[in-house]
Formats: sequence, structure tokens, C-alpha cells
Amino acid sequence: MHSLELPMIGRLAHAMIRPAVEDDFVRIAAIYEHYVLTSTATFEVTPPSPVELAKRARDVLSFGGPYLVAASPQGVLGYAYAGMYRARAAYRLTVENTVYVAPEHLGQGVGKALLGAIIAECERGGFAEMVAVIGGEVENRASIRLHESCGFAHAGTLRRVGNKFGRWLDTVLMQRGLSAGAAPHGR
Repeated sequence: MHSLELPMIGRLAHAMIRPAVEDDFVRIAAIYEHYVLTSTATFEVTPPSPVELAKRARDVLSFGGPYLVAASPQGVLGYAYAGMYRARAAYRLTVENTVYVAPEHLGQGVGKALLGAIIAECERGGFAEMVAVIGGEVENRASIRLHESCGFAHAGTLRRVGNKFGRWLDTVLMQRGLSAGAAPHGR
């Protein structure tokens, strides 16, 4: 993927979306740590290290999914990727997306730009369906609205499947068809 110039995002000019590189993972880990420790956006309870997150990114890339960052001259503003939805072969054309934006850049269009870029990359990659698994329906309405704005539809809710911060949490499942839909050679 080539870098994509973003329009001015809030007060940040010259932001772009590009593939993540090794040097990005310290900042990616810091962004993710915030969500692990303070929110139900993820059901992880212990923040993974930059090394672990880089390993996970390599797994996404080896599967054929994209792993992108939104970056400005000030650094990484957020990141997104689409990885394997499930391990069985019949799911090989379905991906699950993930989007995280640094708290100080929420509401500036970074998440929508990242999700749009992930969708486009997955369409080019020949994937047929994209699934979002959104933790904590009440707490993560902004994520639900983001996905709706990018063409996702509600596909169901799994009740009481996670327990974090001493309370039971639901997950909202959302799904979007990808226009390419055809498997690339070798998949």
C-alpha cells in the first residue's frame, strides 16, 4: 500500500495513512495501553508490550491483512488492522477489523480515515466480508456509530461474554460486505 494523504485532521495538517513500521510499535503500545487500562473497547486486562504487538502485526501481515497507522509529523495518531476472523479455512475470506485512536485525537476524523483505508485495502486484497466485534455496547457507542458510517450493519449482540472491571459486558457484532469478494490467487 502506498501512503494516502489525509485531509487536515482537526488542527493537524499533513497527516497520512501508511503501513505500520517497526518504530511505530512503542507508540501503538502506548495508545493500546490506555484502552486496556481504562475502557471496555478491548477485553484484554494486561497491556501487551511493543514487542508483542509487533509480533501480532506480523501475524496479521502473514495472513494477508493490512496493518496501518495514521501519522503526522508529530507521530502516530492511531492505528488499524484487519486480521483473521477465525482460524478455520472456511473463514479465510472474512476479516475482523480493529481501530484505535490516541485519546487526544478522538473526534478529529482519524478513526474514520483509518477504517476507510482498512476497508479499501481489504477490498483490494480480495476479502469478501469484514466483521467488527465491539466490546461494551453502552460504553462504545462511538465505535458503533463509526462502523455504521462506514457501511457496517448490526449483526447481533452476544450477551455477558466478557467480564472486565468487575462487571459483565456484551459484544456487538457488526458486518460489512466488501465489494471485491473474489479470492486472490493462493487463498
